[in-house]
Amino acid sequence: MGGDAPQAIRKLAPGKLVIASHNEGKVREIRALLAPFGIEPVSAKELDLPEPVENGTTFVANAELKARSAADLSGLPALADDSGLCMDALNGDPGVYTANWAETADGSRDWNLAMRKVEDALAAKGPEVGRDAHFVCVLALAWPDGHVEWFEGRSEGTLTWPPRGTVGFGYDPVFVPLGRDQTYAELPPEEKHAISHRADAFRQLVSAVF
Repeated sequence: MGGDAPQAIRKLAPGKLVIASHNEGKVREIRALLAPFGIEPVSAKELDLPEPVENGTTFVANAELKARSAADLSGLPALADDSGLCMDALNGDPGVYTANWAETADGSRDWNLAMRKVEDALAAKGPEVGRDAHFVCVLALAWPDGHVEWFEGRSEGTLTWPPRGTVGFGYDPVFVPLGRDQTYAELPPEEKHAISHRADAFRQLVSAVF
C-alpha cells in the first residue's frame, strides 16, 4: 500500500530518519521499533521543526501531512504516525480527533481529561452501553521529493474504568487489548510493542521498505 497510485515500494536506506512527532511517548516507541534496522532516528522536536496543523479528516491524511512537512523542512526521509482510539458505541469517536479530546484551555494536553470525556460520553449512553474499542495507527513514510508510503495497523480491545497502570501514554491506561487482562499501561513496554496497533503498522512497514 502507499502513494496515490500503484508504484514500486521504495526501500529505506540506513541513515538518519526524522520521527515527525513532538509526542515523546510516540517517539520513544518508534525509536524502540527502529532500533534493529540501522536507522538513526531524530525527532522533529530535536530539529526544532514546527508542528503542522492537523486538519485532515482521516488518519492517513494527517499522517501524510506530518511526514511530508518534516521531510520537506529537514531534507531527510520522515516517518509520521497518526493514531487514535475508536469507540464503537460513540460511532468511532474520538477517532481522528483523539488528541483534540485532551486539549485544555491553555493549549496543552491532559490525557486524564481525555479519558474522563470518553468515559462520560459512554456513561451518557446508559449502563448497558458496549465498551468495544480499537486503536488505529497509520504510519506515513515520506521522502523530500514528495514520495509517500503508508501502512495501517489496528488493535482490538475494550475500554475499562478507572484507568490502570503507569506505563505508556494517551489512552493506554483504559484500553485492554483483546485476549489480555491488563491495560496497555500495565504491560511491559516490550509486550505492548509486540501487540499494539503501532507494532502492526510497523511490521507492514518493515516488510515493505527494509
